[in-house]
This record gives sequence, structure tokens and C-alpha cells, in this order.
Amino acid sequence: MIIELKNQVINGKQISKEEASILLHANLETLCKSANEIRAFFCKDAFDICTITNGKSGGCPENCKFCAQSAHYKEAQAKVYPLLNKEQIVKEAKYNADKGILRYSIVTSGRRLSKKEIDEICKSYKEIKNTCDISLCASHGLLDYEDFIKLKEAGVVRYHNNLETSRRYFPSVCTTHTYDEKIATIQAAQKAGMDVCSGGIIGMGKTMEDRLDMAFELRNLGVKSVPINILNPIEGTPFGKNAVLTDEEILRVTAIFRFILPDSALRLAGGRGLLTDKGKALFQSGSNAAISGDMLTTMGVTITEDMEMLAELNYRVERL
Repeated sequence: MIIELKNQVINGKQISKEEASILLHANLETLCKSANEIRAFFCKDAFDICTITNGKSGGCPENCKFCAQSAHYKEAQAKVYPLLNKEQIVKEAKYNADKGILRYSIVTSGRRLSKKEIDEICKSYKEIKNTCDISLCASHGLLDYEDFIKLKEAGVVRYHNNLETSRRYFPSVCTTHTYDEKIATIQAAQKAGMDVCSGGIIGMGKTMEDRLDMAFELRNLGVKSVPINILNPIEGTPFGKNAVLTDEEILRVTAIFRFILPDSALRLAGGRGLLTDKGKALFQSGSNAAISGDMLTTMGVTITEDMEMLAELNYRVERL
């Protein structure tokens, strides 16, 4: 059945949730090998690599249970500082461009940046666009269409807004904003002509069915860059005592996502440093993109380590 579904996907068929559910109990080795063949067929040997910077930290009024930057979880002790100035942001962008990074994103805490902060951050994006050979992404919360027009005019080509989980499980993760608000944000960015990067976090206690539902929602939204975050339980947050997922479960989720999202960039993101091989097996099981360097509040994998791994796996660094 794995081989049959693989061939159907390669021939252009979109698999159903019922078919994807079969893969939950399939032989893992065959599943991963087939997912990698789907990746190679649709995406060749291209690998998309990006970095993010924590442009504004802590004090967030939202109550996302995984996040150390929420003001609700003071024991997590995340750093708190306002929007970084243009000089700091541009300096970091230049550093990443010189290291061969393809995409650079400024990520800010809070429900959304204010209109004044949007105008301020756009100055940084314009400066980066004029001085660096790097694509610009942004993650500034639940913005509206007018904000996205400003960001696009400043040079931003892709907007990040994670669904995090399924619609069913989302209220167990956050109650200060809704799933529909996230979808409205994604659609507003698309309406403004921007690409979207959206995925979720595995390891928050949701079921495999929730993960499938999220993947199918992303397919319906036409999202082509899908971050797969692995929960890194942070002490002081409600999910701080969750068990870390096994490498085998992460491999299965990633491989199944490739069957559902055959031509997307499946981007290993937060929590990759928890993996014993830093993601090498996942890059041979359907994943073909990554966030490199440190994450927002946890350590990641260095750019140098990633570039060496990609060369070993015969990947070609290219925007997807």
C-alpha cells in the first residue's frame, strides 16, 4: 500500500485523509524511503535554508502554552526587550547572507506589531533589500491586509504564521486568539501577493489525527513552506513537562507530511537540536528545508554544521 500510494502521488493524485491514515501503521523504513522518493521527484536535490532573528522578545499577552515569551508564564524567564533597531537587524542579515543563507526572517513577540512598529520595521526591511542578497520573510503576528501591502513594498516576499495544530486541538494550546484569526491572517498575506510559511508543533499532546488534519488544512490553503517544529519543553510553560518525542515518531510524521504535501518545502524548525543526528535522517525521509542557527528562545544547529551536512547528503542550496 505504501508503494501504491507513493506512485499515485508521483502521478499527480492527492491522497485522502483515509489513505494517509493507513500510513500511521506502515513499515517505517519503507515509508521514509518512499517519502524521500516523492521529495526527489517533485523538488529534485534542492534544499531551502533560512535563519530567524528574535526582533522583539517577551511580554506577549497571548497564552500559547508552548511559548516562553508569553507574559502568562513568568517562570519561563524569557528575555524581554522592544523592537531591535535597524542597525542591529541589518548587521545580522548581512552576516547570514555572507554565510550562504537564502532567507532571513525577523520574528517579533506579541499578538501583532502596532501600526507604528510596522512602519519602523519596514525601514529595516528596505535597508536589507538594498544591501543584502537574501530573501526576506517576516513573522509579526495577526496583521491585516494593509500591513501586508506595506511589508511587500518594503521587500518582504514571505509571511510566517503557524497554525500550530488542528482546529480541534487549537483551544487546548491557546485561548487568546482563534484558529480562524490565523487563517484570516494567512489569506490576507496571500491576497497581498505574498508567499506563506505555516506549519505547527508536534509533541504538544495532540494525536496523530490532529497532525493529519493540520497537514490537510495547509494543503487546502496552498501553503508551500511548512515548518515542522518539535516541542522543546521549556520549564515554566504549561507544556514544560511534556515528554520529548522519539526520533521514530518524528520520522513518521515528516514522511506522512511528504505524502500529503508532495511539492512543499518541509522545513525542520524549532527543536531540531533535540534529535540525535540533528535532522540527518529526516533529510532522507521527506524533509528538504530547515531553519538554521539558534531559535527564538532555545539553541539550534549552527549554519556551519548544516552546510556540512547538506554537502554530505548531496543537496543543492536553493530557494524553494
